Amino acid sequence: MSSPIIGALKSSSIITRHPANPILTAGDVPYAPALVFNAGVTKFQGRYVMVFRNDYGDPQKHTLLPSSTTNLGLAYSSDGIHWDVQPGPCFGLQDEEIVRTYDPRLTVMDGRVYMCFAVDTKHGVRGGIAVTDDFEKFEVLHMTAPDNRNMVLFPEKIGGKYVRLERPFPVYSRGGKDRFDMWISESPDLKYWGNTDLLLAVEHVAYANDKIGPAAPPIKTSKGWLTTFHSVDLDPSRGKNGWEDSWKKRYCAGIMLLDLENPKKIVGMYKDPLIAPEASYETDGGFRNDVIFPGGMILEDDGEVKIYYGAADTVECLATAHVDDLVRLCLEGK
Repeated sequence: MSSPIIGALKSSSIITRHPANPILTAGDVPYAPALVFNAGVTKFQGRYVMVFRNDYGDPQKHTLLPSSTTNLGLAYSSDGIHWDVQPGPCFGLQDEEIVRTYDPRLTVMDGRVYMCFAVDTKHGVRGGIAVTDDFEKFEVLHMTAPDNRNMVLFPEKIGGKYVRLERPFPVYSRGGKDRFDMWISESPDLKYWGNTDLLLAVEHVAYANDKIGPAAPPIKTSKGWLTTFHSVDLDPSRGKNGWEDSWKKRYCAGIMLLDLENPKKIVGMYKDPLIAPEASYETDGGFRNDVIFPGGMILEDDGEVKIYYGAADTVECLATAHVDDLVRLCLEGK
C-alpha cells in the first residue's frame, strides 16, 4: 500500500532566509569539491566554526566521483555569515573497511567540541562520535553498529547521562526500504550507549510519508530543548529533479520542544514545516533539488536563532528566527 502524496508545503512566516544565501558554496573551497553542504556549525573559543561536507565531481557535467572522495572541510567566521575556509580538509576516516565520512554535527560540552558523523562502510552505515580541541586532532570515541546515522548530541548531561538523537535503519521491522524514525539514547561516558526509545515516528509528522530523523543538535531554552528534525516525503511523479537521473523526494525541516529533564517527552511540535524548499538555491540547479537539511543551530544573546542548513545537497545556507517565536510555534502547534 503506497503512502498518500504530500501536497504543496511552505516555510513558517517567522523564518527569514539570509540575503547572503548561499553562505558557502563549492567555489569558496580551495580544494575544489563539486558540492559543499550539510555542515555542523557551533560557537567555540569566541568565533563561529563550521565543519562541512565535501563531495567531489564535475559540476559542469553534473557528475560525481565515487563516494570515497567525500571528506570534511573546516571554516571560521567572526559573524556567522562570512567564512574563512581553511586550506585543506580537517577530517576523514578511511581504511579497507571505511568508504567515507560525512554529515558532521558539532556540540560544545565542557570546553571541548564533540562531532557526530556518518560513516559508509563495506558492511553498512555507521555513526561515529569524535572529540577535538583544535580541529586538527580528533579522537574517535564511539562507532555504532550498522545501520545508524544522523546522530546529534545534547550540549549537556541530563539526569547524569549524555543523550543523543539518532536515526536507525530498521528495514525489516518497518516493512520496506524507507520507513525510518527518530530515536533517543543515553550514555554514561559517550562510548557505551543504550536505554534507547522511539522519540518521533514518520506517522507523527503530517508532511512526511517516507522517513524522518534528527537535524541540528538541540539548544536549551527555559521552556525545553528546542529541537529540529528532517522530514522526507516521496512523490513518484517528480521524476528527474536535479543532477541525478531520478530524485523523487523532498526534505523539509521541522521543529519540536522536548522536556528539559526528560527529553524523551515531546512538550510540543509545530504541525507544519519550519523550513520547506522554496528559494531558487533550494529548488533549482542542485544535485538533489527540494532538499532542506539543518545541521547547526546557534542561540545568540539577543534571542536570535541561527539555523544552518544544506540546500539541494549542493550549498550551505542560513535562516534566522527569534527563539521566542520558535518556542511559541512548538507550544501552539500552529
